[in-house]
Amino acid sequence: MIEQDARDFDGSKAVVYLGDYIDRGAQSSQVLELLVVQPLSGFETVYLRGNHEQSMLDFLDNPRAAAAWLSYGGQVALLSYGVGIGKMMMSMDPEMLCDELEQKLPKSHLEFLKACLPVYIEGSYCFVHAGIRPHVAMEEQESSDLFWIREEFTRSRARHQHIVVHGHTISEEVTFRPNRIGIDTGAYETGLLTALVLEGQQQRLLQTGRSA
Repeated sequence: MIEQDARDFDGSKAVVYLGDYIDRGAQSSQVLELLVVQPLSGFETVYLRGNHEQSMLDFLDNPRAAAAWLSYGGQVALLSYGVGIGKMMMSMDPEMLCDELEQKLPKSHLEFLKACLPVYIEGSYCFVHAGIRPHVAMEEQESSDLFWIREEFTRSRARHQHIVVHGHTISEEVTFRPNRIGIDTGAYETGLLTALVLEGQQQRLLQTGRSA
């Protein structure tokens, strides 16, 4: 849909992905593989890191400290790599699971996860996974907020340095506010995947169909 929409556009084109490529279903490894080997033709690609990617990296760095990841998506991500197969996964030693993941995680996937950006700014827009802390300059933002913040950002009416385009907080419809645009329509549950097209002053949407 994105390629078709941009077919007749003769300017520079970029697609910015907002993160959370893993944990939301049984095909985490396949999603990463798709992003690694089949970038959209004719587009500059910018990949942002979501809280789920950060959680996976934290788990690889310190599996015991980050074992909570297994309870909010990590388990299905591991299964997609063939790690910890069986009903006993949650009772397994996190370090054993981490060792197995390190063995089975393709180097290209790990390099992709590490290369994902925390934030990307272009023109009057700031792209980030979760949001930013209001009244804090961009260069002073904490990475934990960029990946995890919710209500303190979504409820704020503060004017930011840029219009913030974000995911992370699911809404039934795309949220257009003067200071932010939230495009997470919960595709893993609803089937409704949203892309925001920004062309000059124009803002419009491309969307897949919503599941019944």
